Amino acid sequence: MIPFHRLLISTAVVFCAGFALWAGWSYRESGDGVTLVMAIASAAAAAALSYYLRHLKRFLGR
Repeated sequence: MIPFHRLLISTAVVFCAGFALWAGWSYRESGDGVTLVMAIASAAAAAALSYYLRHLKRFLGR
């Protein structure tokens, strides 16, 4: 079960990082503040999920 969880979290990290890049690129073109907020939030989510994935054993108590 743990390897599948790692796969799901890894996929979420890639998605969040990709979305942050896309939103950042879109912000550069449009200058819309909401897009900037989405880029920052997605980057923060990618960082938090990366931290969680790196320290998964500690979170699971193993």
